[in-house]
Amino acid sequence: MSPDVDPVESHPAMPAEADVVVIGGGIAGVSTAFFLRRKGLRVVLCEKGRIAGEQSSRNWGWCRAMGRDHREIPLIQESLRLWRRMDELTGGDTGFRACGILYLCETKAEMDRYEPWLEHSRLHQIGSRLIGADEVRALLPGLKRPVAGALYTASDGRAEPARAAPAIAAAFASAGGTVLTDCAVRGVETEGGRVSGVVTERGPIRARAAVLAGGAWSRLFCGNHGLDLPQLKVLGSVLRTAPIADGPDTSAAGSDFAFRRRADGGYNVAHGGLSTVDLVPDSFRLFRPFLPALRAERKGLKLRLSGRFLDEWRTPKRWALDAVSPFERARVLDPEPDGKLLDYAFAAFRASDAAFAGAREVRRWGGLIDVTPDAVPVISGVPSLSGFFVATGFSGHGFGIGPGAGRLMADIVAGDDPVVDPAPFRFERFSEGRPAVIDGGF
Repeated sequence: MSPDVDPVESHPAMPAEADVVVIGGGIAGVSTAFFLRRKGLRVVLCEKGRIAGEQSSRNWGWCRAMGRDHREIPLIQESLRLWRRMDELTGGDTGFRACGILYLCETKAEMDRYEPWLEHSRLHQIGSRLIGADEVRALLPGLKRPVAGALYTASDGRAEPARAAPAIAAAFASAGGTVLTDCAVRGVETEGGRVSGVVTERGPIRARAAVLAGGAWSRLFCGNHGLDLPQLKVLGSVLRTAPIADGPDTSAAGSDFAFRRRADGGYNVAHGGLSTVDLVPDSFRLFRPFLPALRAERKGLKLRLSGRFLDEWRTPKRWALDAVSPFERARVLDPEPDGKLLDYAFAAFRASDAAFAGAREVRRWGGLIDVTPDAVPVISGVPSLSGFFVATGFSGHGFGIGPGAGRLMADIVAGDDPVVDPAPFRFERFSEGRPAVIDGGF
């Protein structure tokens, strides 16, 4: 069961042409479309299902700089600057609040493991710091579990996933952009080795550029054009509670649970230390590029074999642009959450704080996270196909980093000076013959 997401009205007419077509209506796609439109370009945003129907509405709702891979820090700092202004920029309600985030530590050894990351915080003036148990309890006054301290960043925040991308998409439409929902893009067309348009299920749109912001679908889309994008999927499982009186405003994560307060007074709850990975055919095809990540993150991954193996085995890898595509056969990825993982996390959540003891679950859901071998996104043009750009592989960081990623992608497409250095996010890094570098962010 998916979260309730604010609806976004689809444009009634099918445009014949645009300057840019953005493929995918998640947080990265709508942000890219929004900032391209602010540059005065004619932009069409195509979504095969509904805006924010997949992981962009199913994530925790955190917007954090703390613990980022050092390559992402300038981008998340730009994104947080945008989050603080997003309601003003869109005229909507994204729910952003600078509530602070805590990583709880049960032992001094856990605190010591965070110490090296503080150098990144000092270099970029993020303001993260290690705090003792007394300060933790001042932020979480009802905390019942023993703690040695925490890594804390007061400037980090939260937003409402079910509101944010729809608010940005609505602002894009109000500014003259075109939003098409239930409109899958089957592929791109080319002339003379460069993009000349896209083919949708409703017909073609001429355009000089196309941006793929397809989340978990991006590898499949690229593969149909002979482009090898190494990307796998991780299952995220989240539940929400009914409103809780007198609960803490600060977001926090421990080894077995994580939470953030919702605008409705309830909480989103997830497991703080484990993610579920379904083994699929691509798990074996991409074993070598993902091996460094598997070694680095093995304690945080719950591997399993499920029905998704056969589902992905049966999914066509190639299709003609005049034929029904896989994106039309499955409009919205709505995977079952990992029930055992959520049961464990919810029990730990309820036991962790006096305010949570009587918490009542309202709904739970799953979402598929797009992951790259180095856990850093692709925000880049594709050298072998001029006019084709990719923004994907956000590896569980996409909601918080989405506005900054959209602004950077818009700069790249428009040929403007990029807001941050785009080199770490280049598409071609995976074909350079070097093993993936795992930064050790968390």
